[in-house]
Amino acid sequence: MTRLLLLADTHVPKRARDLPEQVWRAVDDADVVLHAGDWVDVATLDRLQERAARLVGVWGNNDGPALRARLPEIARETIGGVRLGMVHETGGTPGREARMDRAFPDLDVLVFGHSHIPWDTTTANGLRLLNPGSPTDRRRQPFCTYVTAVAEGGRLTDVELVRLPPRA
Repeated sequence: MTRLLLLADTHVPKRARDLPEQVWRAVDDADVVLHAGDWVDVATLDRLQERAARLVGVWGNNDGPALRARLPEIARETIGGVRLGMVHETGGTPGREARMDRAFPDLDVLVFGHSHIPWDTTTANGLRLLNPGSPTDRRRQPFCTYVTAVAEGGRLTDVELVRLPPRA
């Protein structure tokens, strides 16, 4: 059993000075942290690398040359038998499932970010698309969010969208 933490669009320090303490506790509890881009600063990458048992990340459209030099645009990992992929942007909502089926036919799960809007659907070909939202910038959403899940035996289970309390 591998406990996963899915993050995206942290935007530190532009949207928050730091990740919420609840997110740092989730990092400590996770076996693997997946970050789908828009870190904004290298310090957040460094801190997550130091604290996470294992970190897998990609760069996003707001990530500059220093982050792009350290992170791929697309990541692929098999964790707990689940073929996971990660990319920051998937394009607009209309046609997303069909586009991602074509782009990632070899995956079970694709984690993405960019919109700050949580997303959990399964395509016609069985690809699960997950966007954890943002733990620091809710945009038009009622809450800042992240996702936890378990990868085991080739299945992704216990997928939970976690809502953060409003910042004081």
